[in-house]
Amino acid sequence: MASYEYSSKEELIETIHSKYVLLDAEFDGIDDSQRDARIPEVDKTPAEIIAYQLGWLPLVMGWDKDEREGHEVHMPSPGYKWNQLGGLYQSFYEQYAALSLAELRDLFRQREQEWLEWIGTLTEEELFTQGTRKWTGSKDNWPMARWIHINSVAPFTNFRAKIRKWKKHSAEGNQGNA
Repeated sequence: MASYEYSSKEELIETIHSKYVLLDAEFDGIDDSQRDARIPEVDKTPAEIIAYQLGWLPLVMGWDKDEREGHEVHMPSPGYKWNQLGGLYQSFYEQYAALSLAELRDLFRQREQEWLEWIGTLTEEELFTQGTRKWTGSKDNWPMARWIHINSVAPFTNFRAKIRKWKKHSAEGNQGNA
């Protein structure tokens, strides 16, 4: 079974939440003064890691909401094409730039709960059968569960590794400055 395949909606929800908890815990002990610290070894700051998720989770839920309400779905986001994701990410960073790390984490917790609640409203067929939503693509594309995985479980896991690396290299840099 591929890493994005799940046996049930409950397994998907449990996996998302467990990966979220692990990622969020990595921000414990990072001082707010370090939220925007950039290091060469990691491509995102702690604040950017959270802002990325604060941007993506509502986008995906919005695609589904728009389709269910009969509106045109703009993917990835109005004004952006798939080859312009760098600009989209920058818009996320700018949107949340004024928030403290604690505020970002609190909003991330809220968004993760909204994400899980949204998934809870979906049927097993909607999640695991390709073609139940037009926004997921043709029958040869991904079922909704894979879109959900790629926009939560996968980045939560990847960003956990990045923030751990960021903490390791930040600590080493601070020791050199002591």
